[in-house]
Amino acid sequence: MASSTEKKAEETQAHNPAGLLSAAEAEGMKARGLPPVHLWNPDFCGDLDMRIARDGTWFYMGTPIGRERLVRLFSTILRHDEDGKYYLVTPVEKVGIRVDDAPFVGVAMSVEGSGREQVLSFTTNVGDLTVAGKEHPIRFVVNAATGEPAPYVHVRARLEALINRAVFYDLVELGVEEEHEGRRWFGVWSGGVFFPFRPAEEMAV
Repeated sequence: MASSTEKKAEETQAHNPAGLLSAAEAEGMKARGLPPVHLWNPDFCGDLDMRIARDGTWFYMGTPIGRERLVRLFSTILRHDEDGKYYLVTPVEKVGIRVDDAPFVGVAMSVEGSGREQVLSFTTNVGDLTVAGKEHPIRFVVNAATGEPAPYVHVRARLEALINRAVFYDLVELGVEEEHEGRRWFGVWSGGVFFPFRPAEEMAV
């Protein structure tokens, strides 16, 4: 006989996608924007067989979720907690999902101004717009094995977007060299903040 915990997990797998979707839509309408997921503290209801791939594709039980509207609605109730895990959260439910890298992908960039007055705005695959600056930093991670850089921009509440390759190439074109923490770095300006990419001498190699 299944335990109460197992039964609860089975119910979560079977029924929560539709319930979560309805809750996301209802709460979004109430808030006239993003639901206040940071204020909700419901019981944890188990893990859902849902995954966000590195390219931003959402999967449910191994099958891509093809409807853009559904993905956008789910993205509005996504939360990245201090335990490092990702959850879909409503006022009454909290279920865990897997994220391969970042939950969002930066698919477009706009530029205003130039030099230190430059402002970079990024649009994500789920329609979020984030303006890089002090509150929304850009960070660069270099794969130690391959040397391949991966740039990320903060979107909201510990949720980041991996900047896709095409946008990254545009970002590099805007790069300049600046003194940063006693060293010469190659990076970009946005919102009055310099975001270092790589030491300048490494860029020359």
